[in-house]
Amino acid sequence: MEKFIYKQSAGITALSASITDFTYKRHSHQEYAMGVTLRGIQHFTMDGSLQLSHQNGVMLFNPEQAHDGMAHDRTGLDYVMLYIDPPLLLESMEKKEIMRFAAPIVYDQTLKQRIIALSNAILSEKEEALCSELLVLLTDGLAETTLSTSYKADNGMLRAAKHMIHDNLETVLRLEEICGELGLSKFQFIRFFKMHTGISPYQYFLNCKIERAKRLIEKNRDIYSAVAECGFVDLAHLNKHFKSVYGTTAFEYMTHLG
Repeated sequence: MEKFIYKQSAGITALSASITDFTYKRHSHQEYAMGVTLRGIQHFTMDGSLQLSHQNGVMLFNPEQAHDGMAHDRTGLDYVMLYIDPPLLLESMEKKEIMRFAAPIVYDQTLKQRIIALSNAILSEKEEALCSELLVLLTDGLAETTLSTSYKADNGMLRAAKHMIHDNLETVLRLEEICGELGLSKFQFIRFFKMHTGISPYQYFLNCKIERAKRLIEKNRDIYSAVAECGFVDLAHLNKHFKSVYGTTAFEYMTHLG
């Protein structure tokens, strides 16, 4: 049986998941994501390579780093994840420059324990002050390791393309308009975008729509306004795409948040 439980505290989203047959479609998140494989093997592809996180493996995903995900075999998989907005993570690390995780999977006992401690505190609805303190403990540990590196921003053309996509999420994706602004053919742009991000422009556009809907649900506790504001045909359309990324429908996600 598939189980996905989401909770939020101190600006952080925590996920407790147990899956057997469920498969995440290729997607990316705006947040940093850090997690621990508790049981089984987490199987995912990232940057063109197969990754396997065995029990006690710490998974580290950068913002907009495309990946999929599934249990490696029929025994299934249990894991926890933390999703942290870049400004919050950088503030807690007292860094101004964008930071990137250097490796997608590490085996670090201290980091594992701190991720589990923070996720457990959020999932069990402990006080926000405690969750904030556990975040500082976690990010202090990150700063003391070589797991993270400073990172230069995207090149100008890619940044401009992303801005144009983000500015028009409530409509359909108009490749011709973006390509006209960038001076590329439609096919040149698709290849360029996929080479730099790991996903197609349409996949990125859809991911951004789902991400915006998620944030609106968190803010307003209203799934129908999220449908309208993000340009989904109806709730079923949103639920279909939402579940492919988050393992649960938009309504179930809202219910978990309380």
